[in-house]
Amino acid sequence: MSAFRSIEWLESGAVRMLDQRRLPLETVYHEYGAAVAVADAIRAMVIRGAPAIGAAAAYGLALTAVHTAVSDVVSLRAELADSAERLRRSRPTAVNLFGAIDRVMARALDDALATVAALQTAVLDEARAIAAEDVQTNRQIGLNALPLIPDTATIIHHCNTGSLATVDYGTALGIIRTAHEQGKKVHVLVDETRPRLQGGRLTAWELQQQGIPFQVIADGASGHFMRRRGVDLCVVGADRVAANGDTANKIGTYNLAVVAHENKVPFYVAAPLTTIDFATQTGDEIEIEERPSREITHIRDCQITPDGAEAANPAFDVTPAGYITAIITEKGVAYPPFAESLARLRGE
Repeated sequence: MSAFRSIEWLESGAVRMLDQRRLPLETVYHEYGAAVAVADAIRAMVIRGAPAIGAAAAYGLALTAVHTAVSDVVSLRAELADSAERLRRSRPTAVNLFGAIDRVMARALDDALATVAALQTAVLDEARAIAAEDVQTNRQIGLNALPLIPDTATIIHHCNTGSLATVDYGTALGIIRTAHEQGKKVHVLVDETRPRLQGGRLTAWELQQQGIPFQVIADGASGHFMRRRGVDLCVVGADRVAANGDTANKIGTYNLAVVAHENKVPFYVAAPLTTIDFATQTGDEIEIEERPSREITHIRDCQITPDGAEAANPAFDVTPAGYITAIITEKGVAYPPFAESLARLRGE
């Protein structure tokens, strides 16, 4: 397990989160006691990463259940439904958020839960199960990817997909961590990941914690390194994967995939099956979150553009399936055509 946790449930009945906005300069934890506060934390990116915000949403519903003042099941279910809607509105792209909410709400609607106490226990147990399953899923993704990683490998990684973006271990960065722990000599080229610099701030910090060799590079330098220095593979995470394999991930992923394709570098996506949205047929159907322009015009509190400059700030882009070599899940590795291979992994 990592020495730090992005999110955890406290026995006091609160949820504690590591404030990822403050890293790497400060390590600050916050405690939350209500779903509305959790929704605000997700929106403000105190916590981020598709699996992590799924767990956060589940724990947000658990807070509503545990701290309710109502005395009947019908009223508590109404409170949970209201909290669920607040949490759904916090961020629109990551499918794990909605999946976790749906799973907890399905448990809460079980007719066998006839008392408030039983409902409270069931909701908290379901949230804890979602968090625990995420850790085991990530470990398996790393193991499934091992045959794809050369014994000596230079790897480009975009954004942050490690323990900070999950409950623990990570998806794409978990693959790198697993390879390192298995004795493979990996060197990571870390895209800085503008505009919020999740690579330079968060991935670099995690790799330092784990003793994995790395260099931070500008996002626009990936083609140079592939063409002139040699790169063995790229591995990224995902916030939502459509049924055909089109993948929404942090802005800049599409650029990286195109350059990898041009340079014949394998491009892998790491994602749990919960991130694959089988109800969404193609990436064109995925809603792309637009974030505040200040994230573009400023780095922290430092303004880098002229006064009055307009900025557009999509948080994600969609990489068409044709640029993806394989999608690595906890159930196995899917290869094109993804509409068939992903469905097989799902068990259809």
